[in-house]
Amino acid sequence: MSEFGDLRISDTLTVPGWELSEAFVRASGPGGQHVNKVSTAVQLTWSVDASSLPAEIKARFQKLYGPRITNDGRIILESGEHRSQLLNRQAVRERLVAMILKASIQPKRRVKTKPTQGSVRRRIAAKKRRGEIKSLRGSIDRTED
Repeated sequence: MSEFGDLRISDTLTVPGWELSEAFVRASGPGGQHVNKVSTAVQLTWSVDASSLPAEIKARFQKLYGPRITNDGRIILESGEHRSQLLNRQAVRERLVAMILKASIQPKRRVKTKPTQGSVRRRIAAKKRRGEIKSLRGSIDRTED
């Protein structure tokens, strides 16, 4: 495990480096001898619950990525797509930044709208037509003939 510098999300948001921890593991896939002997893949672990982010961003993050968060409130991201440890570190950090940025965007509130008078009239007329059709299905009273 190693500690590294602060993770800058935006001008106002920063995750301190002490909140993040990373472990280097052997990557899988093609690469021959290099991939078998060098730990280039990176596992980044971040505790969402213990982070210094504002509460509303933490709540949105947990709502968005709830299934990916472990029972102890941590999110574990892995990157092993590059042959270089440095590129994998950058890739996994960029992925975490993108996730936090997505959680920091406040969703737009839905504006309630009322149906137009014309659409209400058309709906009522269609219901009356349908009711008329259903009333004609009944048995015919032949006593008046």
